[in-house]
Amino acid sequence: MAELAGLVLGFSTDQMLDFYRQGYFPMPVAPVGYGLFSPSRRAVLPLENLRVTRSLRQSMKHYGVTFDKAFADVLAQCAGRNVETDWIDDLLIDRYTELHHRGYAHSVEVWDSDGNLCGGLFAVNIGGLVSGESMFHVGRDASKVALVHLVRRLRDVPGPVLLDAQYQTPHLASLGVVQITRRAYHGALRKVVSRPNVL
Repeated sequence: MAELAGLVLGFSTDQMLDFYRQGYFPMPVAPVGYGLFSPSRRAVLPLENLRVTRSLRQSMKHYGVTFDKAFADVLAQCAGRNVETDWIDDLLIDRYTELHHRGYAHSVEVWDSDGNLCGGLFAVNIGGLVSGESMFHVGRDASKVALVHLVRRLRDVPGPVLLDAQYQTPHLASLGVVQITRRAYHGALRKVVSRPNVL
């Protein structure tokens, strides 16, 4: 089955929330607008699967981590460092920013000892769904450190959480991300999307 579920020329913030609730995520499709994607094999990170190597544990000692202290900076870094795909365009920046202001998008920031932002990630949160959108790093393992802290926070949340990574990559697989069927993803989504936001 096709991973592209539909095409839209643009969308509002409320429509974007509805996409996620239905199991889709938007990405630009040149030159026609935005595709609504639902991969046949969806990448997710079961919280108990996260792999933290000894070298990563060592790296974690050298960083400070915050949540939602510099969302705009993390978003800008992620957008600027995805030149291979160039998928975080101006409309998505506006929508993610509005989602953040409304409490539906969050960032994890990783700082070095001099107070410089050297890594991070941002995610969309609707109920128990946490959809990891992008991460970046300029310091060693900094994006992985952000992920470890996100998972630690989610492990403290009572009830089920679905941490969505969307597409599998070798890097994500090395951290414990697995693939499930679209049907299994939608089944898990239905169980979590209506609960209070977990972040």
